[in-house]
Amino acid sequence: MVIDLAGKRAVVTGGARGIGKATAELFRQAGAEVIAVSRSTHGDLSDPGVSEKAAAAVAAPLHALVVNHGVWVPDAAALAQMLPSQWHSTIAQNLDSYFYVVRAFAPKLVDGASIVFVASTAAQRGEAFHADYAASKGAIVSLTKSLAVELAPSIRVNCVAPGWVDTEMAAQPYAGGGRARIEATIPLGRVASREDVAGPILFLCSDLARHITGEILNVNGGSVLCG
Repeated sequence: MVIDLAGKRAVVTGGARGIGKATAELFRQAGAEVIAVSRSTHGDLSDPGVSEKAAAAVAAPLHALVVNHGVWVPDAAALAQMLPSQWHSTIAQNLDSYFYVVRAFAPKLVDGASIVFVASTAAQRGEAFHADYAASKGAIVSLTKSLAVELAPSIRVNCVAPGWVDTEMAAQPYAGGGRARIEATIPLGRVASREDVAGPILFLCSDLARHITGEILNVNGGSVLCG
């Protein structure tokens, strides 16, 4: 393997399943010590106390922070009919929690460390009937660019924006032939595997990406083409 993270320590949120689990496994294969943080093991990261407790349990130095957790409500809801509780819950889970995680873990990051956020193609093209999700992910794109300048030159901050991915979160739209219909709209002809997204995250946390910061790396099979 070209990427060698031996002697490095990484934290991956949402690390118990999906993209987060695949990322944690790939980092371990590259030699890193990985701490996977998830709701099932640590609690709700939209609670600032949970993030602070999780960070307190991680020894410094920290070389990589992958902030990947989040929610997507599969049932379509027009904004005019969306319950305020859904809006506030999505923003809390997908945006407020990122604030709490970064604030808690940033003091442990060493010079040369990397933060990678996981957003979505919805951040760039929007997503009708899922405006809560698209808005939260759009904010993560802006957060990436803001922190890339704020934390430079010692810490790099980038973002991976997946399209459709083979995870539990997308089980409902994939059912009943939905997956085939979705794949027909993707130039590369398939939804991404979890590893397809984990690989670019690993790259952005490696020395191969040492001159990359503030970037949004699209991993969507060509379904959304934007610079």
